[in-house]
Amino acid sequence: MTLPTSASVLSTANIGAFFDIDGTLLPAPSLEWRFAGYLLTHDKICGTNIIRWLAHHAATLLDASRTPFKANKCYLARVRGSVVADWEKSLEMDSPAATTLPLFGEGIERIFWHLAQGHRVFLVSGTLAPLARAIAKHFRGALGVCATELEVRDRRWTGRLAGEHLSGAAKVRAIRSLARKHDLLLACSYAYGNDIADAPMLDAVGHAVAVNPSKHLARFAIDREWQMLHWNGVGAACGNSNMRLLSAETAQ
Repeated sequence: MTLPTSASVLSTANIGAFFDIDGTLLPAPSLEWRFAGYLLTHDKICGTNIIRWLAHHAATLLDASRTPFKANKCYLARVRGSVVADWEKSLEMDSPAATTLPLFGEGIERIFWHLAQGHRVFLVSGTLAPLARAIAKHFRGALGVCATELEVRDRRWTGRLAGEHLSGAAKVRAIRSLARKHDLLLACSYAYGNDIADAPMLDAVGHAVAVNPSKHLARFAIDREWQMLHWNGVGAACGNSNMRLLSAETAQ
């Protein structure tokens, strides 16, 4: 993979790099579907919850954006938030029931390149924020997270969102907020996404990169003359020793 050259960067102090997760850093199925599978196989949630959730929102599946479907989390109602810690432990290689969470090796390499340049790196995703934060931990705490937050009462999820679903224009609002907070210059910053819903975020920065773009995003990227990359190599699994080793080597 060809990385940007540091010579093309005038200053690194105020540059951000914003990464979508599903389809950009992580191949299908999505992070949330993987988590839902864990909940089902470990009896953390009743199967009828998901069936009712899908049935109730069957009509929204025809919505082009599918935002109403993605924004509804009623299947998680009454589930304890602490289950995320159990899920994260299941990703560790020394776990008796270890699973892996494959990330594109090229994506990991790109993240570490940005960190080495001194850029501020963020995961900006519509996925559940607790899951995104679990991934960020494996990068030695160097990544910020801006994702879809869940409402919590009595340490259990209510099935409602705490804020808006982070997709489309919401991602633009998120990165602009991050830019204000961290004094970032969006015109000099980078953004990576794979779906047409990521187009507003990509359009808001000076260096837009369409990764494994959908058909609609590819057409959009060609019109905008954005860089397009195709990542397909699984270079590490979130939670395993390879991820920790790569992180440690980069920090040196």
